[in-house]
Formats: sequence, structure tokens, C-alpha cells
Amino acid sequence: MARTVVLDFDGVIHSYTSGWQGVTVIPDPPVAGIKEAIVDIRKFYKVAVVSTRCFQEGGLEAVKAWLAKHNIIVDEVLAHKPPAIVYIDDRALTFDGNPQKLLHKIKTFRTWQQR
Repeated sequence: MARTVVLDFDGVIHSYTSGWQGVTVIPDPPVAGIKEAIVDIRKFYKVAVVSTRCFQEGGLEAVKAWLAKHNIIVDEVLAHKPPAIVYIDDRALTFDGNPQKLLHKIKTFRTWQQR
């Protein structure tokens, strides 16, 4: 079985520049270059997409439809994070082993869209 790379949907694949507009409303284009990056990643890894949208009725179908509309091919779309070698998320912090800096990192965190 191939090792898995997990990508968050909103903010990593879907550019999410309009912000939240509802579970099934996905108005923005893909992040520039993400389709090509996924093609390259899939040469070596299984690619799973996760989204909290998928927990709600219609969300899983909406994400799959958006991916198909933009011809972005992935191996799975899920509501939960499966075991993976890495998780790619626009709202994540990498833990560096130093818990004393966590509160500061949380308070000063900005997504790529906010920078």
C-alpha cells in the first residue's frame, strides 16, 4: 500500500479567498499550481483530501464535484484524517518540540491569505 499524503481542501486546494459561504458553496478557483503539484505528488504517494465540509450533508459530494470541475485527480476525499506521512494544511502549526512558544505561535498565526 502506498504511503499517504493528506491535503486539506479549503485554503490548500480551493483558494478559499471568498471565505466560508456554506457547505456546498465553493466559489473560488484552485490555488495556483496546486493541480500540477498534486500530479507530481501522486507519482510517489497516495493523495487524500480532507475537509470539515464532508461532515455535513452534501459536503462530500460538493468537494468531489469541485475537484472534478477543475480536473483535479486525487485518490480519496474524506471527512477524517487518515494515517499519513504528512498533513498539508493552511491552518496548521508545526510542533518544534518547544511547548513554551506555542501560545505565542497561536496568537500570531496568520494563514497565507492573511499575510
